[in-house]
Amino acid sequence: MPLPNTVTKATESAIEPELAALERKQASLIAHTRALRAANEALRRDLAAANARNHALATRVTEARERLDALLSRLPEAAE
Repeated sequence: MPLPNTVTKATESAIEPELAALERKQASLIAHTRALRAANEALRRDLAAANARNHALATRVTEARERLDALLSRLPEAAE
């Protein structure tokens, strides 16, 4: 008499295709996760570069505004 917890050959061969399908799905999920992580890292780098460029441009605009204000302050007042 077989033990109740013993897996029979018929049950084992019925489970094999399901296990193989699950392994394929798992491998696919792992590959997608890795690809998404890599894309996320690239986007983080791009964002950091864009933020640095934005900061540099904002600094240049501020400096240009200050120079323009200094030039405008040296212009003579318009006579009315």
